[in-house]
Amino acid sequence: MNYPDIKRLIRSPNMADPDAFYEALIHTQRDLNDEQADALLARLVLVLANHIGDAAVLGEALALARETAFLPSARGAAALPGTTPSNL
Repeated sequence: MNYPDIKRLIRSPNMADPDAFYEALIHTQRDLNDEQADALLARLVLVLANHIGDAAVLGEALALARETAFLPSARGAAALPGTTPSNL
């Protein structure tokens, strides 16, 4: 299902409690080895990509992730425009 009102990647903070999500993400990976954690994160990306469904938005997200993947930050996504370590 596509949502016609979502045409561009949202780059400003958009989560009510990003720290809680980050904690849940870390908790989900507890007790997994590196290979299992990588597989879980890959699956999460595919689940969320399916939810988004818009190829243009997904393309923007892929490009932004690649551009910012190796920028110095407290936690990787903190390098995204409009974010800070506490509002991933």
